[in-house]
Amino acid sequence: MYPGLDVTWPDAPPLDADEVAGRVLAEVDTFGPVAAEPVPSGLRVFFGSMDDRNVAAAHIRVALACRAEPVDVPDEQWAERSQAALTAVTVGRLTVAPPWDLPPDRAGVIVIQPSMGFGTGHHASTRLCLGLMQEAPVAGARVLDVGTGSGVLAIAARMLGAESVVAVDFDADAVTSARECAELNHMSNTIDIRQSDIEHEAVVRGEPFTLILANLTGGMLVRMASRLLQLMVPSGTLIVSGVTHEEETAVTGAFADLGAQLRARLLEDEWVGLRFSAPLPGT
Repeated sequence: MYPGLDVTWPDAPPLDADEVAGRVLAEVDTFGPVAAEPVPSGLRVFFGSMDDRNVAAAHIRVALACRAEPVDVPDEQWAERSQAALTAVTVGRLTVAPPWDLPPDRAGVIVIQPSMGFGTGHHASTRLCLGLMQEAPVAGARVLDVGTGSGVLAIAARMLGAESVVAVDFDADAVTSARECAELNHMSNTIDIRQSDIEHEAVVRGEPFTLILANLTGGMLVRMASRLLQLMVPSGTLIVSGVTHEEETAVTGAFADLGAQLRARLLEDEWVGLRFSAPLPGT
C-alpha cells in the first residue's frame, strides 16, 4: 500500500491541470512528495511515509482551502504512472527538472531525483534561494550549503561557478539523496556531501566560507545565526530562506544584532528569501 493524498476542489469551476499541479506541489514540497498524478478536479500526491502524508494533509487544507483526503493505493505501477506530474521548475537561468521532464536545452538544468521528500524544487523557499544566488557573487566562491536536502542549491552553486562546495545535512537520508542527485549531474567528485550537524561541531572542514546557503526555517536561522556567521569570512555572503513573513523580523533582527547587513530581499507568497553580508572585523 502506498500513502497518497487526493487534493481536490470539487465545488470550484474547472481549473487548468498545470495550475492545479503547481499550486499543490508548491505547498506539499516540504513534506516529502515522491510522485503525483492527476485526479478529477485535483491531484493525487504520493509520500514516502504515512506520517508525511498526514502532516501534508493538515497543512494543505489550511493553505489552499481545499479537500485533502488520504488514500492508500495498492497499485505497484503507481510510480511509473504518476511521476510525470512532477515537472521542471525554472528560476532565472536555472531549471530544476526530474529525469522524466528534461528540457531539450540542458544548459542550466539541475537534474533532481525526488526521493524521500528531499526537494522537488517546487517549494517557494528553494526558488527564492535560486533567485538570490543568481544575483550574488557565486563565481569563485567557497560555498557551504546547510541542510542540503536533495542537494539542489549545492549543485546550483557549482553550475554558477563556485570554486568549492560543501553540502551538509544531519539527516542520513538527505545525504543519500544529495549524493544521488550529484551523480545525476556528474558532480559526485566536485561537491563534498556529508552528514553533519554544524551546530555541534567545533570545526567544519572547508571553513571559512565566502558564501553560505541556508534554506531552513525561521526558528532554526535565529538559533543558528551566530554559528553561521562564525563560519564565514568577513564581508562574506549569506543567503537564507524558509522564512515566513511572520518570522522575518526575528530573523533579520538576529543577524543585524550580530553586525550582518541585509543586502537583498525576495518575496513569494508568504515566503521570504534574504541575502546578508557578514560583518567586518571589529564591527
